[in-house]
Amino acid sequence: MASLNLTSITPQPTGFTWNNNSYRNPTIFIPRKRHVSVTLATSSPETNSPTTTEKPEIELEFIGPNPGNDGSYPVDKAKAISGEKLLRNIMLDNKIELYAAYGKVMNCGGGGSCGTCIVEIVDGKDLLNERTNTERRYLKKKPESWRLACQTIVGNKENSGKVVVQRLPQWKNA
Repeated sequence: MASLNLTSITPQPTGFTWNNNSYRNPTIFIPRKRHVSVTLATSSPETNSPTTTEKPEIELEFIGPNPGNDGSYPVDKAKAISGEKLLRNIMLDNKIELYAAYGKVMNCGGGGSCGTCIVEIVDGKDLLNERTNTERRYLKKKPESWRLACQTIVGNKENSGKVVVQRLPQWKNA
């Protein structure tokens, strides 16, 4: 049950006097507070058991561009609610390197106008949105698996699964 308290203000005139046929004190209204209490009741078919629907989650693995000393590529992991974030934001939120040296300084901030946030989708392409017109323009001569992280929505609010992303694919095998 919810309770709501309201305060209403009612103007109250004060006295006035006439002196020599001239109006000396204009009527002054002094507000007087009057408390009003309203109680609202809502009925719910399931009052004792709250319904919490779990949102589908996407697991992400980010493969580094260069192998480590042991020859294996480093892998960073993250999770995201399906359909709620761009790949770029997930990477930045989890402090996963997205940009090469030039891109760190000269990126457009996620506006899709520079092409510095290129990633390669190794697995889970079906869990992402289709390429946008911006991506088609910047990536027209690149493999279909390459995407702009700032244009890539992870999930569609209904699906769940795993996406594997190669960071900085242009550096791979360089």
